[in-house]
Amino acid sequence: MLLLDTMQLNADFIKELLDNGSAKASDESAVRKQLVKAQKGAGLSLSEAAILLQVKEPGLLKEIYNTAAEVKQRLFGSRVVLFAPLYLSNHCNNGCLYCGFRASNRSLDRKSLSTDEVVAQARALVEMGFKRLLMVTGEEPGVWFSSTIKAVKAVYKETSIRIIHVNAPAMDVEAFKELKSAGVGVYQAFQETYHKETYATMHPYGPKQDYGYRLGVMDRAMTAGFGDVGIGPLLGLYDFRFEIMASIAHSEHLFKRFGAHAHTISVPRLRPATGSGLQTVPNPVSDEEMKLIVAVLRLAVPTAGVVVSTRESAQLRTELLYTGASQLSAGSRTDPGGYGPNKEETKTLKQFSTDDHRPLVDVMASIAKEGFVPSLCTTCYRTGRTGSDFFSKTISGHMETHCRANAILSLKEYLVSVKSDTPDNADLKALFEEAITGSLDEIEDEKLKEGVKKKLEEIEQGRRDLFY
Repeated sequence: MLLLDTMQLNADFIKELLDNGSAKASDESAVRKQLVKAQKGAGLSLSEAAILLQVKEPGLLKEIYNTAAEVKQRLFGSRVVLFAPLYLSNHCNNGCLYCGFRASNRSLDRKSLSTDEVVAQARALVEMGFKRLLMVTGEEPGVWFSSTIKAVKAVYKETSIRIIHVNAPAMDVEAFKELKSAGVGVYQAFQETYHKETYATMHPYGPKQDYGYRLGVMDRAMTAGFGDVGIGPLLGLYDFRFEIMASIAHSEHLFKRFGAHAHTISVPRLRPATGSGLQTVPNPVSDEEMKLIVAVLRLAVPTAGVVVSTRESAQLRTELLYTGASQLSAGSRTDPGGYGPNKEETKTLKQFSTDDHRPLVDVMASIAKEGFVPSLCTTCYRTGRTGSDFFSKTISGHMETHCRANAILSLKEYLVSVKSDTPDNADLKALFEEAITGSLDEIEDEKLKEGVKKKLEEIEQGRRDLFY
């Protein structure tokens, strides 16, 4: 039995599926059979994903990537959602070997932001153009939960941030209810590795040492009322094929129990971290394997937002947009207090190093140049399109029109509103206007098209936060 009421993982079953799929991965007819099914956008079984994850022939890989891109385009359109992380603290009482925040790292300057400092950081992100942020908490005993609740409420009250996601330690159902009532839209936590023995090695002490409690965290979050949750492994700790299979199994479990797949699946790749306990990456993942990972996740869990962070290079992040990625972080700082004019400059506050250091406006320009539409939309969480409702609308193809319209409107609002990092270069402005016009022309519903045009005019006249 692979799945129970609370998430359980049968590692032997996953390994058996991978063994069975290995021979079929070089069989063109077997691979194309899976792609025909996947192209319909209804997802893949674990056994089918096991085949695609082991394909190596360049021609077949290209077919997988193209199919994933087609599915993403059909379900979400050309929009690419953008957000930024906001680190609240680097205090921690865990011993995770891969992390610069680990408790035994004596070289790290520790810092926890006050509520006022969090608000100042959020305002700095608003000035850049962000409307959505991901709060990343520390795990300071007896402090982190109450300070996070205060921070969430203060940011909503004192800034124009419209939706807050939270990446926080595992907690019980009652704590999740309090977090949800504070206004958090999405709860995110990574299993790091689904391989139990590797998990034990990587987490020698601290609350996070409990594999089972961590694995069941999304069950508790969704039981408490979170319709949208974000999962993912830390790629590089164990064999990526096992980790992606386990991630798909995790999402399948949530769907069977709660009627909704994971809202997002992130694919962070292990990066150097000052003071971490790892000198090398135990199981390196290549750029080509990253493309395959993103593509298989898109095909297996088509409704999920596949998230790529600034751990990756600008070039690879662009390439991953063509294999199914749909969300990017931008301008990220992994140190508490990292944004704004008074940002901390010391490297010893960081959790890990990043590779894409471009500001938001440059990331948006890169997206637009590739023919995609940069989106700062925050609509679904505020209109109730979450959980099973989001899944049903997306899988049926009805979400694409919402995504397209809201991407257009959020990009227009960015153009007329943002003071910091405003693209005052005429070529950049023309690029974004071209993205708006091109996407608008692709709307087939004439009534919707006219409605979007009217809202664009209203934005020009000073109205804000218009959406469908």
